[in-house]
Parts: sequence; structure tokens; C-alpha cells
Amino acid sequence: MNDPIVIIGIGEIGGVLARGFLRTGHPVYPVTRDMDLALQAQQTPEPAMVVVAVGEQALSPLLEVLPPPWRERCVLLQNELLPADWTRHHLPSPTVMSVWFEKKPGQDVKQVVPTPVYGPHAAAVLKALGAVGIDGVQLDDPDALLFELVRKNLYILTTNLCGLEVGGDVAALANEHADLLVTISGEVLDLQEALTGQKLDRGALVEAMHVAFAGDPAHRCQGRSAPARLQRAVAQGERLGLKLPALHELGARHLG
Repeated sequence: MNDPIVIIGIGEIGGVLARGFLRTGHPVYPVTRDMDLALQAQQTPEPAMVVVAVGEQALSPLLEVLPPPWRERCVLLQNELLPADWTRHHLPSPTVMSVWFEKKPGQDVKQVVPTPVYGPHAAAVLKALGAVGIDGVQLDDPDALLFELVRKNLYILTTNLCGLEVGGDVAALANEHADLLVTISGEVLDLQEALTGQKLDRGALVEAMHVAFAGDPAHRCQGRSAPARLQRAVAQGERLGLKLPALHELGARHLG
């Protein structure tokens, strides 16, 4: 029998991955928020991997208390993820996936574009995704991973923040609100450059965002987390000394 896989957080995405790992022959041990992590790590000290499938706001507090036996086996998949989110917790070499599929309660999985994966457990993750009909691609190096993480952040933040203003789907955003799209995406990239400390290939990232638009043109812009994302982006910009006037204007209109 293959080694077990621990999944911390059994929401919709965690559930999809659990099915994939089961179909590839791995026992899956779920860990919920009311379970003692240290006790679970004692009972399963050497799993094949530990998939951290909690929401982005819960990630940092969880990594602070993640038991040592599990730290070198992590798989991360949160939205708004950047390398600083794991390096500040001294994770040695996590496997990281930029999730481009969604699963709503009572609905089938919807894929936008293939999901990129990088790290020591990438092959096993991609095999599990394939077992449930989800396309993925293995990345070759950390630079490719950074590009894909920023691409996803650009997509999520731009569509969510524009959605607060105009609603609609990504096709309408691109076709009917191009000026707003350019302005907000530009400030999102300003923020991503400041957060990563790197000069980014803006043209390639914007082009990749539009590829994702084409992958699901009817994808709604404004998710339920949009106000929190805007509030977080404005706060990050202020902490980093960025102007971001368009984001501040959105905040004045939509954050009360």
C-alpha cells in the first residue's frame, strides 16, 4: 500500500484532492480544525505529503504550529500565495500548486486553465489531479513558479476588485470595461512587484491573465471575498509605501 496523505482542511478543493489521491492508491487522513495537530503528527509521523488546504487567512497561523515531522512534506495551494508566505515560516521545500479549478457545493469541478505545480511532490499531485480529470503542468524552476503565482494573484485580485465596481463576468470586463481593467491590473502588478521585491514581466502576465479569461469567459468577477481582498490589498500597499490611487478610490466606495 502507498504511504498515506494527510489533508488539513477538507473543503471543496481538499475534497477534490482527496478523491484524486484515493484513486491513485493512497490512504487519505483528513485533519479538521478541531483536531490536535501534534497528536495527529504523532500518529502519522511520516506521510507521503501533507496538503495544507485551509483558506489563505488561516495559512500563516497554521504554519506557525505545524509539527516538525510534517514541515518538510507540505503542499500549499492557497490564493494570493507568494514565496514569502512559506519562507517566513522556514519551510524547506514545499510543493506549491496554483489552483485553476473550482468546485462549488453540488456542482462538478470547473477548470479554467491547467494547474501548474512545482516542488518535490509535483508528480504525485499531478497524477492525483489527472485521476479526477483535471489537467496540470509540472514547472521546471522557482522562476516559473513565481510567474504562475503572480499570474493567479493578478487574475483574482483584478477580477474581484473590478467586480466590486461593475459586476458581470470576465468577458464583459475585458470587452466593455477595458480602461478599468488596465488601471486596476496595473496597480495590482505594482503591489505584486513590491511584495516580491522583483521586477515582473508585466506584458507576459497580462497576456496570461487574458488566456485565463478565455478559459472561462462566463466566470463571475465579484467573489464573496472581494471586499476582504480589496481591504487587504490597500493595507499591504500602505505598509509598503505605495500610492495605488485607484484601489483607494474603490475602497472609499465599497468598504464603507
